[in-house]
Amino acid sequence: MDEGIIPITTGFIGATPEGAITTLGRGGSDYSAAIIGAVLPADDVWIWTDVDGVMTTDPRIVPEAVTLPEINYSEIAELAYYGAKVLHPKTIRPVLDAGIGLRICNTFNPSHPGTRLIASIKSNGKVEGKVIKAVTAIRKQRLITIEGRGMLGVPGVAARAFGAVASTGTSVPLITQASSEQSICFAVPSELAPTVLSSLEKAFAVEIEDDDIDRVWATEDVSIITVVGAGMRHTPGVSGRVFSKLGNDGVNVLAIAQGSSEVSISLVVDAVDTENAVKALHELIVAS
Repeated sequence: MDEGIIPITTGFIGATPEGAITTLGRGGSDYSAAIIGAVLPADDVWIWTDVDGVMTTDPRIVPEAVTLPEINYSEIAELAYYGAKVLHPKTIRPVLDAGIGLRICNTFNPSHPGTRLIASIKSNGKVEGKVIKAVTAIRKQRLITIEGRGMLGVPGVAARAFGAVASTGTSVPLITQASSEQSICFAVPSELAPTVLSSLEKAFAVEIEDDDIDRVWATEDVSIITVVGAGMRHTPGVSGRVFSKLGNDGVNVLAIAQGSSEVSISLVVDAVDTENAVKALHELIVAS
């Protein structure tokens, strides 16, 4: 670069602490770009993909979905985590830490401006634009529930439960607990549910034998639907609108979770209701 030469390098490849060449995993090319852009430092990192940026939802479900011209870091982090494939979640952190820009563009439509990432909030604490910006879905999940009257007031149950889940190498995208403390419910990928159930049954074998835990069980396939928008922090009644819309469209909600950031609301629906839920909630984006 000092000699005025533009370097072109691969992504997706790194090294272990011992120096062995390895890959960075899915999305590793975007992650590579973010790391290189951060350490240079660059003014911007541009991610070239096969869509016109971040869309309001999956256009395969809702053909009317449109590209978001701007989205903030907290919103894109939620979307990336909850199923939007346009950007890997790890790509965001190096760019955010370095305080540089990021733009998502379409290789096959280079004249399109794509989506530009911006700072999370304005100096006055307000967020411009729509309250709800996007809706996404993670399919092929199962809800696992641990329930029993013997759990009430017993410390460490959640720690043991998620320790057992962690021992299987399974990531948990959603957790909810009844206020009575008599049940814990969380989602795992469908193909890993049998392994997780087996691990939990071993971890709580004594409690199951003593009837302190009534059962550990899993649903059939479900989907996690997430609505994202930083404006939800400052707008009352968003949750009411979301659940009223789903109810009016005949979609039953099995579980609910909201992150402490208040940027997203996640809910679980039966697999067969996935498309109806996404379409219904996208209508809220259009109407807002």
